[in-house]
Amino acid sequence: MKILVTVKRVEDWESKIKVRPDQSWIITEGVNYRANPFDEIGVEEALRLRDANAPSEVVVVSIGPAAAGAEIRSGLAMGADRGILVKHDGFLDSDAVARILVKIVEKEKPDLVVMGKQAVDVDDNVCGQLLAEYLGYGQVTFASKKESLESPEEKGKKAGLKLSADKKSLQCAREVDGGLEVLEVSLPAIVTVDLRLNVPRYASLPNIMKAKKKTIEELLPAALGVDIAPKVKVVKVEPPPLRTAGIKVPDVAALVKKLHEEAKVV
Repeated sequence: MKILVTVKRVEDWESKIKVRPDQSWIITEGVNYRANPFDEIGVEEALRLRDANAPSEVVVVSIGPAAAGAEIRSGLAMGADRGILVKHDGFLDSDAVARILVKIVEKEKPDLVVMGKQAVDVDDNVCGQLLAEYLGYGQVTFASKKESLESPEEKGKKAGLKLSADKKSLQCAREVDGGLEVLEVSLPAIVTVDLRLNVPRYASLPNIMKAKKKTIEELLPAALGVDIAPKVKVVKVEPPPLRTAGIKVPDVAALVKKLHEEAKVV
């Protein structure tokens, strides 16, 4: 079984983000980057599926600048087998990313593609759905862990996605407004993962050293025959409004009055 996992290089949420003076984008100088946290959950789940269904292979794919190789190495240090980097500097909208991934899937022919439900930089939450539509694959979005009576130690080792005995379908649980629903999708398929599916492992020092020797294939969008002209244009970026200072009230009656007359919440 071959599992393809996407990993996006995103701004670290602990970095202080500032908007450029021309409001075209954020100031990237001095900003730390890391792997998208939802994608790390995807890598972890792919590794659990591989280990439960050996022999299998996990391939980590990223699209971005040469520096995105660091995020691929992180996935390889977690235990993935090899990586693919589609190099491109500059903005790519979700549609361009999906069309690039179509070519990668056609080239690699994986049984399963695992993606984070969204990237925390732009929060589009459309790339997985676009990829499934372009490929004509079945899809499950927001896959989450089905609760069980197993101990935390047992649950920490098992995959949340359940592969059928004949390896032709996959069972996924997802949270909905009414509780939890379980879906089954035929392979090959696209699955986007949500929180609570698993807790990504920390890379051990030996695995970090091994990752340096693992293969990362580099490709270009032009070589894949993909037109990456964006269909979405960022017109302007604005910082959130500054919070106004709070006030003190003398007693509960004054608080209730302000909540009723000014805030209009009671």
